[in-house]
Amino acid sequence: MEQYKKDFIDFMVESQVLTFGDFTTKSGRKTPFFVNTGNYDTGKKIAKLGEFYAETIKDRYGLDFDLVYGPAYKGIPLAVTISSAIYTMFDKNIGFTFNRKEAKDHGEGGSFVGYKLADQQKVIIVEDVITAGTAMRENLPILKDAADLSIEAIIVSVDRMEKGTGELSAIQEIEKDYQIPVHPIVSIDEVVDYLYNREVNGTVIIDDETLARIKAYRAQYGI
Repeated sequence: MEQYKKDFIDFMVESQVLTFGDFTTKSGRKTPFFVNTGNYDTGKKIAKLGEFYAETIKDRYGLDFDLVYGPAYKGIPLAVTISSAIYTMFDKNIGFTFNRKEAKDHGEGGSFVGYKLADQQKVIIVEDVITAGTAMRENLPILKDAADLSIEAIIVSVDRMEKGTGELSAIQEIEKDYQIPVHPIVSIDEVVDYLYNREVNGTVIIDDETLARIKAYRAQYGI
């Protein structure tokens, strides 16, 4: 596993974004792990998060694109910090754009804020996680209506590798329906492999009992 992935897993645990215990998802599933990206709540954390996304984009896609797009609301700070990190780390100046939940009918107007969308631009969409794929299904059509864009990839933080409404995961459904590759920084399998019996700040995060619960959950809901 690449070092930046290991560092990212440690970062999620230390930021209390990735936790293990007893949780209930919006769909009602009882899950032994939870990813709460709302805990990226300081300048230091969000700056570091942008660096991990930037590293993943360069590693999985490269730097031949024009802008990053972040769907409101959680995608907004992501788009900003990622574009800044790409400039700082790789000396590549790209744009960032995000959408308004409601179109503005005064001032400059429109549904988008940031770098102006134009035909033939290459766009990378950034999101925290894709659980049901709702935000992607809402945003992809409005992006396509705005200009003749080329959506190159979607980058997310963690792939839960979990079934959606059918046998495919929400990520697999997006890839199948829109023919757009989705790249996570890490998958839940990589998280489990790395953290099993490993101490983070003096505490073992995934012991035998937690591993057994994760395996049982994955056996029921995993892809």
